[in-house]
Amino acid sequence: MIPSVSPEAESELTEGALFYAREGGPELGHSRITEFERTLALLTQHAQLGAQWRKRRRMPLRRFPYSIIYYLRGEELRVVALAHHRRRPEYWASRT
Repeated sequence: MIPSVSPEAESELTEGALFYAREGGPELGHSRITEFERTLALLTQHAQLGAQWRKRRRMPLRRFPYSIIYYLRGEELRVVALAHHRRRPEYWASRT
């Protein structure tokens, strides 16, 4: 699978990392990015690991209350959001 990350998801990753760095220190902000990258690498090898959810798939991150929201199109694994588990449910539903 070839991963691609939407600009909105990229922004959510960056903003979240900055928040964690500000609140918990630079190491925590870096850990969030590292966990996203680890999970995305796992999904590129095993795309079906994520659970089917609301016409997309989702894979939770470890240590952080977020999930990668994605869909598969041919050989592309498209990340449309990095969504918090309890905030603004399905705000990402119209993203492609």
